[in-house]
Amino acid sequence: MLIIGDKEADAVRDVIKSGKMFRYHEGGQCDRFEKRWGEYLNTKFVSMTASGTNALTAALAGLSIGPGDEVLVPALTYMATPIAVLAVGAIPVLVDVDESTCMDPIAMEEAIGPRTKAAIPVHMWGQPCDMRSIMRVARKHKLLICEDACQAVGGGYQGKKLGSIGHVGAFSFNYFKNMTCGEGGAVVTNTRAIAEKVKCMVDPCSFYWKGKGTWRPFVANGARASEFEGAIMNVQLDRLPSMLKKLQAQKKRILKEAAKTNLKLTPTHSPDDECATCNSFLLPTEKQAQEFATLAGGGIMGKTGRHVYLNWDPIFDHSASHHDALNPFKFKENKGCRMTYTEDMCARSLDILNRTVMIGNHPSRKALEVTAIIKRIKDAAKTVLG
Repeated sequence: MLIIGDKEADAVRDVIKSGKMFRYHEGGQCDRFEKRWGEYLNTKFVSMTASGTNALTAALAGLSIGPGDEVLVPALTYMATPIAVLAVGAIPVLVDVDESTCMDPIAMEEAIGPRTKAAIPVHMWGQPCDMRSIMRVARKHKLLICEDACQAVGGGYQGKKLGSIGHVGAFSFNYFKNMTCGEGGAVVTNTRAIAEKVKCMVDPCSFYWKGKGTWRPFVANGARASEFEGAIMNVQLDRLPSMLKKLQAQKKRILKEAAKTNLKLTPTHSPDDECATCNSFLLPTEKQAQEFATLAGGGIMGKTGRHVYLNWDPIFDHSASHHDALNPFKFKENKGCRMTYTEDMCARSLDILNRTVMIGNHPSRKALEVTAIIKRIKDAAKTVLG
C-alpha cells in the first residue's frame, strides 16, 4: 500500500449512504472505474475482479487456454501466476529470468514446445519486461501473451501502459500494490471476443443485468467486485499519476548517485515509464549481496519466499485441486505436457536473484530521507566493493 486515507473512507461512506452496494446499477462505482481504467491504459474493455488471481485466471480463459496447453511462466513471480494456468486446466512451464529479473525472451523462445500456446511475462516489482522482444517471439511462434501487471499497476513500457501490450492484461489491487482496495483486480483487452469470455469467467450471471453478448454464457466461479472496491479504486486512480511521478523522480535521484559507485544497476527496459517502486542492484557474489543488503537496508530478491519457484510446493507436488478428477496434472489431455519440476531447473535465475538486492521507494518519503538512503547505499558499496 502506498497511500490511502480520508478520501477513500468518504467514498465508501457515500456508497453505504446510497444503499447501492451491488455493482450492477446505473452510474455505479465499478462501471465508472472500468471506464476510467480503460481510458488510462488505452484499452477498450475492462472487467474488475475479486483478486489478481481471479484476473489472471479469467484472462487465460479469455484466451481459450485449457487442457492440452502449456503456458510459459517466469521463475520469479507470485505463485498466483502458475496457479491461474492450472485453474483453467493447462500446465505451467517454468522459464528463466534475465538480469532485469523479468522473463528472459531468449529463454522464453528456447522453452517453446509443440504444446505451448501462451506465455505470461510478469512485470515484477514495477519493472517492465522486454515486451518488444517478447512480442516478437510471440508473433514468430503464434503465441498468445497474457501480461501479468499485478505488481506494476500504472507502469509503462516505451510509451504504452503495461497490460495493454499483450493480447490480454491482468492486474491486482490487493494491499501490497500501487493502487489498492485491500483486494481486487482487473482484466483488460482490446478484443471483444476475449472480453466477453473474461466477463463470463468473472461473473457467469452478469447477463441477467447486462444482457447477453455474442459469446454463449458458460458456468464459472463468480469473482465480481463490489461497489466498495469500485469507490476506493476511483479515488486511488486519482492519486496514481502523482504517486508514480514522485516514485520515478525518487528512483532517478537514487540511481544517479548509485551510478557513481562500483555498483552494477539492474538493467531496466523502460526507465522513464516504469513504476519505480524499487531500486535494485546486481552484486558479484551472494556473500557480497548479503553484506550490501545488511548495510544498505535492502532485501535479496532470491530470499523473498513465495515469489521464487522453489517455494511453490503445490506445483512441485502436483497438488492442483481438492479432487483428483479435477487435477490438471492428471488430465489425459495433459499427458504429453512437460510437468516435471526440479529445484535446479532454473539455476541461472536463482544465481541472479540471490545476487540482486532491492531497496524500496515510497511517494511520501521526504528529500532528507532519500539523502540518507543514498548515503547508506554509497557507504555500503564502498565497504563491499571498494
